[in-house]
Amino acid sequence: MKKFLPVFSVVLAIVTILSLGLGSTQPKAAAQDQVTITWWHIGTVEAQGTYWQSLADAYMEANPNVTIEITILENEAFKERLVTVMQAGDPPDVFQSWGGGVLWEFAEAGLVRNIAPELEGDWKDSFSAQAALELYGRDGEYYGVPWTWGTVGMFYNKALFAEAGLDPEAPPVTWEEFLAAVQALKDAGITPISLGEGDKWPGHFWWVYLAIRLGGEQAFLDAYNRDGAFTDEPFVQAGEYLQQLIDLEPFPDGFMGLSYNDQAGLMGDGKAAMELMGQWAPSVQIDNSENAGEAIEGNLGWFPFPVIEGGAGNPGDVLGGGDGYAVGSNAEDEAVDFLKFITSAENQAEGAKIWILPTVAAAESAIEDPVLQTILVARNSATYSQLYYDQFLPPAVGQAVNDAVQGLFEGSLTAEDVASAIEDEASFELDE
Repeated sequence: MKKFLPVFSVVLAIVTILSLGLGSTQPKAAAQDQVTITWWHIGTVEAQGTYWQSLADAYMEANPNVTIEITILENEAFKERLVTVMQAGDPPDVFQSWGGGVLWEFAEAGLVRNIAPELEGDWKDSFSAQAALELYGRDGEYYGVPWTWGTVGMFYNKALFAEAGLDPEAPPVTWEEFLAAVQALKDAGITPISLGEGDKWPGHFWWVYLAIRLGGEQAFLDAYNRDGAFTDEPFVQAGEYLQQLIDLEPFPDGFMGLSYNDQAGLMGDGKAAMELMGQWAPSVQIDNSENAGEAIEGNLGWFPFPVIEGGAGNPGDVLGGGDGYAVGSNAEDEAVDFLKFITSAENQAEGAKIWILPTVAAAESAIEDPVLQTILVARNSATYSQLYYDQFLPPAVGQAVNDAVQGLFEGSLTAEDVASAIEDEASFELDE
């Protein structure tokens, strides 16, 4: 594994993109046959969709022979539909990808294109998040690139912390301090943690982070490489520590049936104090709130996942990830050129004004939001960054993680059951 990522301002940023022509990096027009690029992404937030559309428009204007057909899908719907077209052997030309085991399986099936020849040189060297880039390739081949990368951490409402008698400028550091803060919020009549476990993947962040804190990088490497197992002590303990939190009943009523968007909306409306989520969270909180995020404006903070004293993981270890794009096996050269255009420093810098954490070094100075600056520091200083299990691991194992952890949340599985269910699938998928 490699070591690793107010409404007016959003509108202004979009206007800036359009007025500047998306920076000085313009694709070269080419007198060639007509080419259609099918592009699938999950930018359902309006500002994000507008940004991506502006990129497509700029590219098509400079390349009249290219037509870009965009399909926008919600996260879960995207995953389901992608499986369908992959099984049919008809991948999109450019599509959302988180890298890791899922993408590698597509490569083994011949469903993605090796873009290593085009990537080599200045384009490859431009990425500051080199560990993230490596997740999009294997054995010298590359099938895509990351365009935003960060770390999962705890977003929190400083006003609600203060209301509960907690110091909003000194969030909890250790697991014990965190549990105490949860109890203080409960005692103040505040929902401590927003969670939409109906979508499963938000809950898996909790279990994985605890495994990182308890076992560190080596525990995962051993389980993945089959020198160990997902039933080893750190993974069982992860469930036991998570059960401590579950027993405090810190989540909103009906959380097992809530979606991730519901989870984000509760944070955006100031109805929950904390949310464990990736760097994209603030924009989703605003988009799913009833008042455009007024309840968290000026009140949103971020702190790393709590440290477990005595755990094998380093305090700075992170669960990280982000988004990128892969290239389908049938894609024309123009699709690769368009992907290069998306990840130019100028276009990344413009995207950073809206929501992304750039993966290109020359664009990092565009980050002005103090919360995102904090996340960027955590990403760049981490000695070990673990990609989400449900993306790094083969799909069947990743699904087993999500399903088993959901069972812990709903009370149908124990910590030992969770570890055993994951190991059962891993032993089938990973053992040679």
